Amino acid sequence: MVYLPAIRVAMEFEIKSWLKSLLFSTSEPLDIKKIQWVYNHVREQYSSSDDSEENTENPEPTAESTSGLNLNKFPVLLTSTSIREAMATLEKDFEERGEVYRLLHTKDGYRLCVAPEYSEWVRALRGELRPLRLSQAALETLAIVAYRQPVTRAEMERIRGVSVDSALSKLIELELVISRGRAELPGRPLQYGTTDKFLDFCGLESLTDLPTSDIVTTEQLDEWVNRPNMNDEETGQESLNLKVAE
Repeated sequence: MVYLPAIRVAMEFEIKSWLKSLLFSTSEPLDIKKIQWVYNHVREQYSSSDDSEENTENPEPTAESTSGLNLNKFPVLLTSTSIREAMATLEKDFEERGEVYRLLHTKDGYRLCVAPEYSEWVRALRGELRPLRLSQAALETLAIVAYRQPVTRAEMERIRGVSVDSALSKLIELELVISRGRAELPGRPLQYGTTDKFLDFCGLESLTDLPTSDIVTTEQLDEWVNRPNMNDEETGQESLNLKVAE
């Protein structure tokens, strides 16, 4: 990568363009603290440089020593709110313009990724395997864990109406689900919850970003799961078919 010498062009600060330059320059996620550090570091560095030039008699400006930044046009403080708002605008802009890239927001920060419709071509170029796909049984079990965690195996089977042994073992193998201790119930059964890898798999920043159901509320599900005296036949007839969009 070639960096051109800095020249005095009275550059003004435009946050969306500035953020895009950072996003395009790295493959690692950028969190808000890192973005603010970059901004403050450069601003302070060039502010000190400009002060030194002003204190020098008859300075000889050069391309290397001239920042090209009009610091008077740069905000003194770059807030986390302004970064989030600008990122949200960028995300919307990329989708509306049909760009070949998308802005992804995960728990680790913001990063650019290839739009889904071009993913096959990029995987072929890199020689990568197709993305992980789960069976319907595994998806339903994963949805139960995600929304009900910490949840026991018995609770999962009561909701689905069938055994979850195979699906649960697969999810644990893929590191999407992990044991979260034992429940305060007879026999102290294991409880399960999702992992950070699950968030990356679903493109979520946190569990609060999970979509809410317009079919059944959490209270209704709690009441249904805890109903006493449900035999296997009733469980099978009333099992919930939880769907997760791929």
